[in-house]
Amino acid sequence: MLRKFILPVMEEDGWAWLVAPVQQLISQGASAAMVFGGVVPYIPQYRDIKRTQNAEGFSTYVCLVLLVANILRILFWFGRHFESPLLLQSIIMIITMLLMLKLCTEVRVANELNIKRRSFSDFDLNYFWHWNKFTDYVQCVLTFTGVTGYITYLSLDSIIFVETLGFLAVFTEAMLGVPQLYRNCQNRSTEGMSVKMVLMWTSGDTFKTIYFLVNQAPFQFSVCGLLQVFVDMAILLQVYFYSCYPQKPASHVTHPTSTKTL
Repeated sequence: MLRKFILPVMEEDGWAWLVAPVQQLISQGASAAMVFGGVVPYIPQYRDIKRTQNAEGFSTYVCLVLLVANILRILFWFGRHFESPLLLQSIIMIITMLLMLKLCTEVRVANELNIKRRSFSDFDLNYFWHWNKFTDYVQCVLTFTGVTGYITYLSLDSIIFVETLGFLAVFTEAMLGVPQLYRNCQNRSTEGMSVKMVLMWTSGDTFKTIYFLVNQAPFQFSVCGLLQVFVDMAILLQVYFYSCYPQKPASHVTHPTSTKTL
């Protein structure tokens, strides 16, 4: 009788040593996926642009949205600390977006002849984010970081400001797919856009939202994560619609700035 009682207890203790390391491994894997998973969707897009030397299918406004969102998220961390993987994710995403911008700018300039020189220092809003050199984009990012960083430093004692900053960070990121959504509507096509990228966006954003909920991240993160998933689904619906029901290409009005600058 005593033997029957001891055996189940021994079996429970025997499994206990295995459960803790497995849980830790899963936790570390989830954290690693959060840190590096966000940049994975841009790998096929980067390779496609480099291979075809054509960046028309990719909107560089996606880079703008992600740069702004992740800079604001890093500043939010100074006011309200959140998990380190989310902070590292922002740093890696900023580096990735700068690399995407560099490639797109080089490809666009190489494909356009007699392009007029436009620079950030012109302060011409008509050509904002349509510059000819990568260094102009870097100057813009550094200026934005400096200004918002200084304002944040002065306002860190305000809870309202810090929470608003956190909301703006994740809401801006939630709008990530909107430039691509708009571009597809404008072109009445998803040609040139990497469907793999959007599928990875959707799976990554779904995983990210679940991660926010499970790890009890700030409320703004979870709400805007769900919004981001809905935008991804809308782009996938565009892929289905435009492939099943091809649309007549929209006529483009001549404009001093080529559509390749998008």
